[in-house]
Amino acid sequence: MKILVTGGAGFIGSNFVNYMVKTYPNDMIINLDALTYAGNLESLKEVENEANYRFVKGDIADADFINQLFDEEQFDAVINFAAESHVDRSIKDPQIFIKTNILGTQVLLDASKKHGVKRYHQVSTDEVYGDLPLDRPDLFFTEETPLHTSSPYSASKAGADLLVLAYHRTFKLPVTISRCSNNYGPYHFPEKLIPLIISRALNDQPLPVYGKGDNVRDWLHVYDHCVAIDLILRNGRVGEVYNIGGHNERTNLDVVKTILKELHKPESLITYVTDRAGHDLRYAIDPTKMEQELGWKPLYNFDTGIKQTIKWYLENKSWWENILSGEYQSYFKKQYGEEV
Repeated sequence: MKILVTGGAGFIGSNFVNYMVKTYPNDMIINLDALTYAGNLESLKEVENEANYRFVKGDIADADFINQLFDEEQFDAVINFAAESHVDRSIKDPQIFIKTNILGTQVLLDASKKHGVKRYHQVSTDEVYGDLPLDRPDLFFTEETPLHTSSPYSASKAGADLLVLAYHRTFKLPVTISRCSNNYGPYHFPEKLIPLIISRALNDQPLPVYGKGDNVRDWLHVYDHCVAIDLILRNGRVGEVYNIGGHNERTNLDVVKTILKELHKPESLITYVTDRAGHDLRYAIDPTKMEQELGWKPLYNFDTGIKQTIKWYLENKSWWENILSGEYQSYFKKQYGEEV
């Protein structure tokens, strides 16, 4: 297969590209990324010279560029990771989220329809479901849970999901959607909770925790997410939504304390800050459909996964230090020159 992966220089996308290039040497993986602030080609050093991998710089919302790329490549499948994804940034500036997450998705859908793509897969989030109460641990998000968004980010992702399903119903485009819980693991941009806490704790800096830190998230190791998407791509039913979750619920404060304990750092580094506007209380996914239909089971639980993740950050300090210094943004120019 020739597969287009959009947003393949981001956190989950780069892990997926690395996984696919190594796992399927006979498949061609084209990585399209606009290289905005969260795109980092240093995350793809392991595969950048492989024969079945190619990087293309571009914006999914640029219809002329996307149509030319589809004309040239004739993709068999499209996996859309490309998205603005940071809730705090969406609260401060919603417009770019609408452009990339909704208009960009529409451009990709139109190109996929025009060029007869055999499978379009949309990578979504459990945040489209809103949140669950803290005092009802028996409740979980299923694929039938109504969409009930809380932030401009989640609203833009929900809008994209609805577009994808509409293109399936109206135009018979062969689509699938996955909605995942919070990911963690290697190559995670340091503005997100786990890498932020690791990098700041290693430097003995204050660790910001929203409110009382009692918001609950279900944590999914990014490797398990990549395996799940690959299964959906190859074996998932067209027109279906699949929830991907790890059954690893932790409060934000528990996550922070776990990292501090693993790093042998004091809890006195924790600093409580004003809570985020509209902060969702609890996310929890029921992945039964993935498990029963596709035989998916996560390899990592949180205890094993967080140890592996911390170990990776300790062994790859230059990767995240380059991000903190801004040096990572020059890698594209070094690797590909000005002309790309």
